[in-house]
Amino acid sequence: MDSLTSPAPSYGVFRMTASDFVSTSPSTTVLARLLDYDVRLACPDDLPAITAIYNQSIASKRATADLLPVTVAQRQAWFDAHYNNTQRPIYVLCDAAGKIVAWGSFSDLYARPAYHISSEISVYIHTDAQKKGIGAALVSWMLEQAPSLNIQHVVALIFGHNDPSIKLFNKLGFRQWGHMPSVCDMDGFYADVLMLGLSLSTSTPDLPSTP
Repeated sequence: MDSLTSPAPSYGVFRMTASDFVSTSPSTTVLARLLDYDVRLACPDDLPAITAIYNQSIASKRATADLLPVTVAQRQAWFDAHYNNTQRPIYVLCDAAGKIVAWGSFSDLYARPAYHISSEISVYIHTDAQKKGIGAALVSWMLEQAPSLNIQHVVALIFGHNDPSIKLFNKLGFRQWGHMPSVCDMDGFYADVLMLGLSLSTSTPDLPSTP
């Protein structure tokens, strides 16, 4: 998908203020949880913190199919692919002290050009920042950014036994689009994977939905 690749982005902070939440949108209350945080595009110096938060999720076997912690070096190619593609960004959520407490990414759903209108969303929260509602807030904020990235459909791939994530995405309007039974060997049990999806636009006026 070379045609979608563009120079590395700038790294301005998306700081929330009270004026951002005057809207009567259903997501307004959820997004207000970000008032005490800054959201910005990830930069290369963030990769150690991003990797550390990712590694925290491995032991539970609920959030990722990696079974052992990964190194920063192992995540470098993944980071570079996002860093060099402005339509598949990584965002970091920082607290008042500047510490990264969560991150989220948009990734290619499938590495073929025709899939460019669809993207997989991933969000990981530091263990100290969980159960504060910032996961739902970060997902909601990312969904608001998606149209500017030319993303029309957002997909979350979630283990069937990850009830908290399933409930979170369902509350944000995602619905089950697919079910892949026992596709992951989690070293002790087989895990189902659910595809939850959300269409951000109900119509595509310039193109028909079928040939």
